Amino acid sequence: MRIVSNERPIITFVIPVRHPENARDWPALKTRLQQTARSIAAQNAPCWRGVVVANRGSDMPGLPDGFEVVLVDLPPNPEYELIEANREAASEAVRKDKGRRILAGMLHGTRPHFFMVVDDDDFVSRRIAGFVREHADADGWTLRKGYLWTEGGAHLYEHDDFSGICGSSHIVRADHFRLPTSVEAADEEFVRSMLGSHIKIEGILRDRGVELRELPFRGAIYRVGYNGQHSKSRSVFRNFVLNRKIIEAPFEWFRQLTRLRRISRALSEEFGVAAAGSGVSR
Repeated sequence: MRIVSNERPIITFVIPVRHPENARDWPALKTRLQQTARSIAAQNAPCWRGVVVANRGSDMPGLPDGFEVVLVDLPPNPEYELIEANREAASEAVRKDKGRRILAGMLHGTRPHFFMVVDDDDFVSRRIAGFVREHADADGWTLRKGYLWTEGGAHLYEHDDFSGICGSSHIVRADHFRLPTSVEAADEEFVRSMLGSHIKIEGILRDRGVELRELPFRGAIYRVGYNGQHSKSRSVFRNFVLNRKIIEAPFEWFRQLTRLRRISRALSEEFGVAAAGSGVSR
């Protein structure tokens, strides 16, 4: 349940949702989106709002208080699938489509002090809004460290290059985006690189003299290894524990095991992720 307050939101969480025709399993996408929204809505400070950007006519799930839905009229992406034959072209097309959706969300309503883009299947720490409020003079943060989780799994994996693999990895002061007046007026390179790519934004800001700090706690969970995931990432255990190269290096295998954290009650409450082994988020 959201904390009720008249406090102006200091951070807006923007969730871009792909076109329904680009979703292999739309009902499953809706379920994960709802879980992501509930994770955000559990913030321990009321100074936030959530914006979900989806195509007009999309069958949307119920969302918690504090969320708004922005409807766009963007076509399905014909190059959405990341196959090796056209991987780079597909990646560029995805960045453009995702960036336009993010921009539509950022331009909606009153401009907050900070934005955080969250992928529609991830989880975020309930500590983020309160932390941002306490450090509102900062330029922003990179989630250098986070967790990985596979649906149905009882463990999280501590990943120390989180911003290199997950889109839910930056909190940036709104004015640093230098937003255009409309989606139509936006430069395509800006849309792809500044908004559609979590890999490039930190470098772009650094070139402008803006240095993002490292968030001092693990701020998000990247859901991996499920059917229909766009990145086609492998499960936590297949990638970090049952990987043949790691098994053949005993010290590295042991090091990977020490990075596993069983989903405790505290972690479940902080992120809204499933209780151990249940596979169903609250």
